[in-house]
Amino acid sequence: MMATTHAFAGLTLVAPIAAVVPEFGVPLAVGALLGGLAPDVDLALEHRRTFHFPVAGLAVAVPTAVLAVTRPSAETVAVAAFAGTAWLHAASDAVGGGPELDPWNNGSDRAVYDHVRGRWVRPRRWIRYDGAPEDAAVAIVLAIPPLVVFDGWLDAVVLGGTAVSIGYALVRRRLVAWTPDWLE
Repeated sequence: MMATTHAFAGLTLVAPIAAVVPEFGVPLAVGALLGGLAPDVDLALEHRRTFHFPVAGLAVAVPTAVLAVTRPSAETVAVAAFAGTAWLHAASDAVGGGPELDPWNNGSDRAVYDHVRGRWVRPRRWIRYDGAPEDAAVAIVLAIPPLVVFDGWLDAVVLGGTAVSIGYALVRRRLVAWTPDWLE
């Protein structure tokens, strides 16, 4: 899935909490945005393995959520939002295609690495590849709750991210042809 889809999923995850406890809205949003994007830092390394923890991430997400509930502060809710959204990102990568540049060719049986079992999880391809039309549609739907709950600068971030999602989906399949050989 696209980075924006992951970021919007995180914002949607924390939106109900922010609606109930608005004083934690900004830390929740910042934690969710960063957590939704953080696993993809491994694009420069072994993508979907180095910083993706679809199973082990729960071992961090659950205790940080418990800490945020028992000792709520801007810091604890931000950390919990980050950990929960980073885990959600890694786990949800299994519903897409593989990490290769042209996953529509179904060339890979690797979606995301499970460090607990020491093996790759196979791609489900419910979203065929990052930037597929259905990925853009999911991103747009996931952008709605944050737009309803949050306001100010976050609305601009979400609307900008929605525009990026649509633009990326329009050119995604062409990107392989435009990619220099040294990046493949």
